[in-house]
Amino acid sequence: MVPLRDNNPTRITPYVTYGLIFVNIIIFLYQMSLQPWQIEQFFRIWAVVPRELTASLQGQAVASPFPEWMTLITSQFLHGSILHVAGNMLFLWIFGNNVEDCLGHIKYIIFYITCGVLAALTHWYFSPYSAIPSLGASGAIAGVMGAYILRFPNAEIITLIPLGFFSTIARIPAFFFLGFWFIQQAFNGVASLGIADIGMTGGIAYWAHAGGFVFGAILAPIMGIFDEPTG
Repeated sequence: MVPLRDNNPTRITPYVTYGLIFVNIIIFLYQMSLQPWQIEQFFRIWAVVPRELTASLQGQAVASPFPEWMTLITSQFLHGSILHVAGNMLFLWIFGNNVEDCLGHIKYIIFYITCGVLAALTHWYFSPYSAIPSLGASGAIAGVMGAYILRFPNAEIITLIPLGFFSTIARIPAFFFLGFWFIQQAFNGVASLGIADIGMTGGIAYWAHAGGFVFGAILAPIMGIFDEPTG
């Protein structure tokens, strides 16, 4: 199931959304220029490694050139594969422009980064001693989706639905599309609780997705998702 585009026009140009997409793609292109061992080192430095974050919060020294908490932000701009970055940027392009339109540019970027940080902390909470780096914009984008479902529950998402060797396009209300997506993340997150020292299942940080979505839905009304845009 791949969403193609929503049908809500924006009243302002979503510069922040476009900028976030641009920065994520540029950083990914830089990653592709690195050797495999350099990429691993790059992720160890800039991604969230729950075990390292836990040690830092406990006052222990960690091998990092900057405070470990900063990875809660830097990790949001890293991706593990072309499909990873492409999927995230697709969802950001679909849902981000309308949320930015409602919040305005400044509050939107604060909202986006905050959701990403809270999503990463949710993932860390459920696997504080995992040595697997956690990265990607998924948590922040999940927050955007949490805001979107509140503000545009009846918006129709044009969705490509695979049916075996064939596929069809359907219009699905955002409430059902995003609601089903959230239930999937929460269910898989609960299912992963019995897996020791993993933190992710199949390379997907489900708790980060679920946490980002919930925090996005909580923060959006506080930050004025139902108000007129302020720029």
